[in-house]
Amino acid sequence: MIRKFQETDIDAVMRIWLESNTEAHDFIPSAYWEEHFAQVGEMLPQAEVYVLEEQKFTEILGFIGLNGDHIEGIFVRRKARSQGAGKQLLDFVKKIRSGLTLHVYQKNRRAVRFYRREDFTIQKEDIDPETGEAEYIMEWKKTSGAQGMPDSRAQEEPKV
Repeated sequence: MIRKFQETDIDAVMRIWLESNTEAHDFIPSAYWEEHFAQVGEMLPQAEVYVLEEQKFTEILGFIGLNGDHIEGIFVRRKARSQGAGKQLLDFVKKIRSGLTLHVYQKNRRAVRFYRREDFTIQKEDIDPETGEAEYIMEWKKTSGAQGMPDSRAQEEPKV
């Protein structure tokens, strides 16, 4: 079940945030994520966040954070990765938005492949000023035709 974030979710969500970031971004020192932990924890209750909860155990498996039409991140607990949790969260926000953008580190190839599979296209390359890492700015737009049909723009990943 996907539901809106509640303040009582903060501890579970923050554990998932830290675990996901340190594992998916092993090219960035874990100290970077640890240094931002408190700040993210303070901002999270004010953000638009949806959690995926396993009903049987009322355990949070993952969450997605939005800032308007921009995805701040999709974070999934280790045991739920590659089992459709991220796709469920993304599909949920695709139903309530007509377009979405996001930033993803180029070295996070698993995430880049995921977003491309989900019909996001690379709009531009940039450098994250805080980490110095190359990133893609990607975009998804709801199509008026059949659901899930790819955008007609070129789907080739730029060479780095």
